[in-house]
Amino acid sequence: MTSNYREAVRRRLWPSGFRRDVWSILDGARDSRIYAYLLDSYLESSCLYSGQLPRELETAAPYLVNLEQDDVLTGRLTDIGWGQSWGVFLKTNASMPRLRRHLREFLLVRDPAGRRLVFRYYDPRVLRVYLPTCTTEELRTFFGPIEAFWMEGKDPSVMLEFLFDGRKLTQNTIELAPA
Repeated sequence: MTSNYREAVRRRLWPSGFRRDVWSILDGARDSRIYAYLLDSYLESSCLYSGQLPRELETAAPYLVNLEQDDVLTGRLTDIGWGQSWGVFLKTNASMPRLRRHLREFLLVRDPAGRRLVFRYYDPRVLRVYLPTCTTEELRTFFGPIEAFWMEGKDPSVMLEFLFDGRKLTQNTIELAPA
């Protein structure tokens, strides 16, 4: 499936042209092509899991990628991955090590019974439901150095933008005009 929203998504992520503060967290479990695309890209990326991983887990793991507006991988994310829940986009000036360390804090959570669970927050279907339920303190912790999160809505013709100013969460719904 190919998205018709490439230019509309790019205009929202890079409204003033080139900048280095746009990132994506990609969910390798959503499509086997994601890992192959990462291997084929020169963009800075890092697996959010640590240590030596079995090949099956390495290919299905979440990856943090510093995107560039005109890169081939960015084009694939917006052409093929948009509407397929491949991951979320975010804006931050944080370095790769700092951002990776921050995002790794949320990979495992405990349920009310104390069991450890994997929290797949990088799935847009999860994050767009989770963020509006958070308290101010939870949002402060979750956003950390992140200024904005963007993701597809239930309908891929809609982009959701989540901003947190330290006091309240703002959710904007952006209608994307198809190409």
